[in-house]
Amino acid sequence: MVDNKRKRGRPSKPPPNESAETTDHQHPNAAAVPVAATANSNDSASASASEKTMNADPPSTRRGRGRPRRKTEHRSPEHWSSRFAEQNGDCSLAVVVGGGGEDRGLELEGTEPSPMPMPKWENVARVVPAMDAVVKVFCVHTEPNFSLPWQRKRQYSSSSSGFIIGGRRVLTNAHSVEHHTQVKVKKRGSDTKYLATVLAIGTECDIALLTVNNDEFWEGFAPVEFGDLPALQDAVTVVGYPIGGDTISVTSGVVSRMEMLSYAHGSTELLGVQIDAAINSGNSGGPAFNDKGKCVGIAFQSLKHEDVENIGYIIPTPVIMHFIHDYEKNGLYTGFPILGVEWQKMENPDLRMAMGMKLDKKGVRIRRIEPTAPESHVLRPSDVILSFDGINIANDGTVPFRHGERIGFSYLVSQKYTGDKAHVKVLRKSKTLEFDIKLATHKRLIPAHISGKPPSYYIIAGFVFSAVSVPYLRSEYGKDYEFDAPVKLLDKLLHSMAESVDEQLVVVSQVLVADINIGYEDIVNTQVVLAFNGKPVKNLKSLANMVETCEDEYLRFDLEYQQVVVLKTKTAKVATSDILTTHCIPSAMSDDLKA
Repeated sequence: MVDNKRKRGRPSKPPPNESAETTDHQHPNAAAVPVAATANSNDSASASASEKTMNADPPSTRRGRGRPRRKTEHRSPEHWSSRFAEQNGDCSLAVVVGGGGEDRGLELEGTEPSPMPMPKWENVARVVPAMDAVVKVFCVHTEPNFSLPWQRKRQYSSSSSGFIIGGRRVLTNAHSVEHHTQVKVKKRGSDTKYLATVLAIGTECDIALLTVNNDEFWEGFAPVEFGDLPALQDAVTVVGYPIGGDTISVTSGVVSRMEMLSYAHGSTELLGVQIDAAINSGNSGGPAFNDKGKCVGIAFQSLKHEDVENIGYIIPTPVIMHFIHDYEKNGLYTGFPILGVEWQKMENPDLRMAMGMKLDKKGVRIRRIEPTAPESHVLRPSDVILSFDGINIANDGTVPFRHGERIGFSYLVSQKYTGDKAHVKVLRKSKTLEFDIKLATHKRLIPAHISGKPPSYYIIAGFVFSAVSVPYLRSEYGKDYEFDAPVKLLDKLLHSMAESVDEQLVVVSQVLVADINIGYEDIVNTQVVLAFNGKPVKNLKSLANMVETCEDEYLRFDLEYQQVVVLKTKTAKVATSDILTTHCIPSAMSDDLKA
């Protein structure tokens, strides 16, 4: 026990070789307040005593010589434990009192400090078991090498956050375990890391589901409970393990915005919540609690810009529950469906009149329809979508959300599951039609992810053919590929639609220089393969099959902008073997093309 009895005279000072740590601004003459705190709520066997300091009065208010000493102020241990919890985000505290077990209080010289507001102890106490369910996630990643697709990059390690939910499962972010080789988790206050198994990864919503087979891991922990969607200005507390330390970290803020948000990892738009609490590297996957200790979101990204600060985003509970129910219903993650149309606002009165819309009609005009979408068989360009599942759509594409709020109608679509049906009312040539449409996931010509699979490739005569994807563009042109990649590839990324489910964009990734390909060395990345020996190239597998079974004298590849590559068939196939040996390449094609 630390005795806090005071000697008369000057306030005591800490030893010169020690520094007192505090969350308040510390004055040089501040008096020491002895406090001891336990590391976490599960380890209450011992508590180390640490000294905390409170602000002394500014110099202008200190008493002069000869003035009478003010009466000593006494405060209860409950006051200091509440104050400590309010400042440090922890609630498992033990206040050390003076000798003989008597509370000696706090003696400060000078004017009496202003009263501090008492926190709601019952609200803070509820967070304790929820915080104990927050774990640290360790992952070893081995990313694919798109420049040399027959091998992988050097492995690296990362750490992030997660939390325990019902059913012996752990939630974290998808980007925290992407391309994982090994995943381990560690409980709060523990020194043991447990091997984890990845059950499902939701790339669109940036959520991953883990489990641990070791029964010891699940002992003594209550799963996190989910709360309702928070309202604007609701307080939120983000808990996790960001960089800068190994112990749990707590930041707090309020809900500042709620809208359909672009998910950076998933390259899609889903409901997102903006908060002003700090979210740093390592916070990813950590829960955001409300004042009742219930989870209202998962931290997953923040906005980094010179003109803004303290803008973070959390995945709200509707998106989380959609992911969990999808996995429980299907045994795997099937994704979020889309309507499969591009639409135009109908805010211009002349446009509405030309489309035959009366004053009481509102909606959005269909510009294009995905050829692979099921609704392509019933909907047509220039149809006006009036309602979705009985909810009317405004001319700006929004629907009522909550009191005083509106949100994009794609939110209604995202609440559905793959294979569900939706009732859609459209206006076509001044006639109102109704359809029941089956919803499906988005088939992109250039996919946003390759679902953890190794990249596909095919090699002939030193020409390395690959299928374009967003990870491929990011690997070849960096994280700013949206600015640095060739314009024609970006145009296909943003505007082109797949005509069939298995269509791919095939390019010449690089040319491994050899005698047979002299003069073709400069053909890299930008050249899309359109046809082989007069037959259109549908995807990489069809190209590989046509080349391997070709019995013509020449191999002719038609590229964009009327560029042509011609090679002798027999010579090309013989040279391929030598090129593979020179570059230590195990096979001329990836495993998925061999099937």
